[in-house]
Amino acid sequence: SRLSRSVLALVHGYRSLDPALTLAGVVLNRVGSDRHLELLQDALHTVDMPILGVLRRQHEITLPDRHLGLVPTAELPQLQDYLDRLAHLGQTGFDWERLRPLMTVDRATVIPSPSPAMTIPQTAPTPDLPCPVASDPIPSIRQIRPRLAVAQDAAFSFYYADALELMGQLGVEWVPWSPLRDESLPEAIDGLYLGGGFPEMFAPTLAANLPLHRHLHRRIAAGLPTYAECGGLMYLAQSLTDLSGQAWPMVGILPTRVGMGHPLTVGYRQARGLHPDGLVPPSASVWGHEFHHSQASPPPPQPLYALRRYDADHSHGQEGWRVGSVQASYLHLHWAGCPEVAQRFVDRCRHHRQRQNWGHPPLP
Repeated sequence: SRLSRSVLALVHGYRSLDPALTLAGVVLNRVGSDRHLELLQDALHTVDMPILGVLRRQHEITLPDRHLGLVPTAELPQLQDYLDRLAHLGQTGFDWERLRPLMTVDRATVIPSPSPAMTIPQTAPTPDLPCPVASDPIPSIRQIRPRLAVAQDAAFSFYYADALELMGQLGVEWVPWSPLRDESLPEAIDGLYLGGGFPEMFAPTLAANLPLHRHLHRRIAAGLPTYAECGGLMYLAQSLTDLSGQAWPMVGILPTRVGMGHPLTVGYRQARGLHPDGLVPPSASVWGHEFHHSQASPPPPQPLYALRRYDADHSHGQEGWRVGSVQASYLHLHWAGCPEVAQRFVDRCRHHRQRQNWGHPPLP
């Protein structure tokens, strides 16, 4: 929005930084006027850099933000209008005659191999390959299709869609529900997944839903496998102190209290399992990330993980709670990056179903 001839230095720097990189062109975003566009075009012409798209300033579709970044789409009643405007911008703002051929080029011819000095975390398996999972001592249990309740509303919306799809490939039937509106879990549920979100923005409503608090206590005490991360952890704590300093009672499963207003904790983590009953067993490790302004106190007496930053050789601390059938952590995992962990959770849900003997239809 504020560049003119200095766009040349920016583009030249990106193109020369990695000699193995093929830079096909640029898209100019937030262009203010025809004169602004002319200055940018003149600068890029000197280095023969194709302009593949021009997006003008769009103040009316600017997404709002707050303490952890953009406001989630679940809280935007005008989302469909945004999407319609963006679709029109996509149709009209790009040079599709140049872009389409670039999008069909064989990736193997344009993506260089990593340099020997570069280390890359384990990537997810390709979609058409079976997920590497641990063998089950009771193969027949894999025929059970568990029903997992997944919290999905304005307070809990941080999920990887493809990770939920992976769990579907492992046999899971997802059943959405809302901690903000519902007073109980859906019927015949074999497991519970509480993902990330902004419970601190909806703490009064979450605190007031006492019938759901009592229901969750009963179901979890009966052994319902429960996985909670970040916002889910905050919801299962004894209380949540919001950004104004007001404390609100939460579900009260975890023996800790959560407070907002702490310095931002953000970054990739390698998590080594510490708890013998954890989904990540001792000596095994997974990659995930942390992104939160809250802090839980006291810390867990028997942590789930020993954490290490991706760019450090030393420990970054210990974290994660294991209380009965609940595992809760600030660590966000992507199931496709650790399918064996996903499989363990699904199998625990299957075992719970078997113990409850609800008798849902098996997998086809």
